Amino acid sequence: MGKLRKTLDKLRPKFETGGKFHKFYAFYEAIDTLLYTADIKTKGSSHIRDAMDLKRIMGFVWLCTFPTMFFGMWNQGYQANSALANGYSMYNDWHSYIINMLAGHDPSSIWDNFIYGAVYFIPIYMVTFAVGISWEALFAIKRKHEINEGFFVTSVLFALTMPATVPLWQVALGISFGVVIAKEVFGGTGKNFLNPALAGRAFLYFSYPAQMSGDSIWTAVDSFSSATMLSISQHSGIDVVQQQISWTDAFFGFMQGCVGETSTLLILLSGLVLIFSKIASWRIIAGTLIGMIATATMFNFIGSDTNPMFAVPWYWHLVMGGFAFGLVFMTTDPVSASITNTGRWYYGGLIGVMAILIRTVNPAYPEGMMLAILFANIFAPSIDHFVIGANIKRRESRK
Repeated sequence: MGKLRKTLDKLRPKFETGGKFHKFYAFYEAIDTLLYTADIKTKGSSHIRDAMDLKRIMGFVWLCTFPTMFFGMWNQGYQANSALANGYSMYNDWHSYIINMLAGHDPSSIWDNFIYGAVYFIPIYMVTFAVGISWEALFAIKRKHEINEGFFVTSVLFALTMPATVPLWQVALGISFGVVIAKEVFGGTGKNFLNPALAGRAFLYFSYPAQMSGDSIWTAVDSFSSATMLSISQHSGIDVVQQQISWTDAFFGFMQGCVGETSTLLILLSGLVLIFSKIASWRIIAGTLIGMIATATMFNFIGSDTNPMFAVPWYWHLVMGGFAFGLVFMTTDPVSASITNTGRWYYGGLIGVMAILIRTVNPAYPEGMMLAILFANIFAPSIDHFVIGANIKRRESRK
């Protein structure tokens, strides 16, 4: 037994009932179970035991975000250093001090690009985690239960949907809304009907639109302004987008955007890992793709002389904005999504249809994936209710 294990065992009585720090047992339990397997294990033949518990599931999903995270940090730096090479200047703040101390500004240097992006992303993630875990711990202490591992996934997904230039106080406000209002007030993990990470992102989106959807937020360079592909498609059409970036470059992720949403390739590869590990539902992902492809193709067929979004093909919708990221990491949330196999098809299809409807028909919100998932979250219980009801009626008719 290692020294750390012995130290934790020695401290345990102080955090258990009657101990000096019993009110903070949730903190002790969270650290202990993060480092080691829980002491309390399922015993007896009346239970099914599986090595893939909640901690391992959430840890696995958390690890699957790493490829997009690391690439996203590199891409943020690449976009910024490319802008600097064209005559723009850095923000005169603490970010520039750290970047200049650790790296240069060569857009062809992997190190320079990665450090630039990391200096902007890591503080966002640190604030997200610190504030969110504090809320989780507060509710855990009040309710006298453990801190749930689900926040590891919520924290990284929320941080990956943030623009590089978002103020850190807004990050703290957004994750607070997501954890407290979207989850804890309903009883915590397993009882929330909305995805906490998306709820926090939506709160910031509607509260501070300039910092969350403006043209100057995607690249961390002073006075640099450039619209996203979705915005260009909405105002000028897909032909103008293709003049600026190829579909292949967009698929690999060499474009502006939030850290986690740029590389569709890495997102889909992570999705395959989650599907084959049976953590993510392939039915939800397939249903969302079918709904998206069918709706986008329908708009292509109808056409419009006044709305350029009608002409955007489905394969461009896949690589633009946060569709791919939402498809793999947000739609498959096991708590807020449908739980019946048939319901998952309808749930995914609803998301795909709504995402393209919002992108195409609603000019106020060029990015529709976030709102589509939250909309489907609300209807997920009703979808399962009708699916289960239909199954019951079908069985009764066989008698």
